[in-house]
Amino acid sequence: MSRATHSLRGRGAIVGIGNTRRWNAPGRTPFDQLQEAAVLALEDCGLRMSQVDGLFCAMSTSGLPVLNVAERLGIKPRHADGTMVGGASFLFHLQSALMALELGLCEVALICYGSNQLTAGGKLASMPDPQPYESPFRPRYPLSSYALAAARHMHQYGTTREQLADVAVAARDWARLNPDAFARDPLSRAEVLASRMISDPLTKADSCLVTDGGAALVLTRAERARDMPRPAAYVLGTGVAVSHRQISAMPDLTTTCAVESGQRAYAMAGVSPKDIDHLMVYDAFTINTLLFLEDLGFCAKGEAGAMVSSGAISPGGQLPVNTNGGGLSCNHPGMYGLFTVIESVEQLRGSAGARQVEGVEISLAHANGGVLSSQATAILGTAATL
Repeated sequence: MSRATHSLRGRGAIVGIGNTRRWNAPGRTPFDQLQEAAVLALEDCGLRMSQVDGLFCAMSTSGLPVLNVAERLGIKPRHADGTMVGGASFLFHLQSALMALELGLCEVALICYGSNQLTAGGKLASMPDPQPYESPFRPRYPLSSYALAAARHMHQYGTTREQLADVAVAARDWARLNPDAFARDPLSRAEVLASRMISDPLTKADSCLVTDGGAALVLTRAERARDMPRPAAYVLGTGVAVSHRQISAMPDLTTTCAVESGQRAYAMAGVSPKDIDHLMVYDAFTINTLLFLEDLGFCAKGEAGAMVSSGAISPGGQLPVNTNGGGLSCNHPGMYGLFTVIESVEQLRGSAGARQVEGVEISLAHANGGVLSSQATAILGTAATL
């Protein structure tokens, strides 16, 4: 591992995390979930809501999230960002928060999200912007878009449905070590393959959960983080990228712009894939995990299926991936990105219980938005990595 000289490397730190763990919470609104998560994150680091002067949030149920959230939390931030690029929004916010902290635009940054997607209807919610070249064909949005990418990957690289199924099985095996995971029953490859087909080649078991939930992060500058009650997770590198909106406009169905976001994050952090001890990727569907393993450099293009089937990402494997159970088995309240970061922080703190990976010093969290449209990568490390 080389020590990068990027001016933002290690300058900001995640000092508080909040996770409501309320995956099925009738009567709670998205703002209820968000507020609880924000309070938990601030309690985690010993700060007060009145100290928050940087607000970063996005919600699929609110057109004016910053205004609604600031009012709900009773704060008047002097810096705010409501960037909305789907489930990757919060890692975009993470990069923005680093810059705002470094420039003195805020002292305490809060990134937060809440959803009641399960109890409000129990289905994946479509964004209110139908795509003109696709909507006439009435696709199952967003599932059909991911199915198209999966089918192309299978055609181009020989990836099999069995290999896709093994992604779901690995996630479930991790979830069974997590008492907070929504789905913890045993799951076999045969059960995934026998699951109801929704959009060929993806079955229900290839698809993420639909849950409620709330999550939040609190960030400060690194020098302040040293005085916080819990071990900080220092942001070593970040990178973001945007590729397209409609899947029909994706330049290559088998290569996402995680290639770019990952390269930017690695460059800032001064590390490479071989330095990563723990990996969290946004597994909205089983194909996502394969694509991101490849695009983030953990294997060559077309080789992720075989890598997963070898047991490499399962408990006891060489590369611990989605150790909370991921969006496939832990939770998925519509926009999952913040939860990848929370699990990375838990692993860096050594507080993940039965699923704890030994010796985690550097963790990579990656989030996806839209239909493989936006990608964001964050590389986090312990104080020893600075």
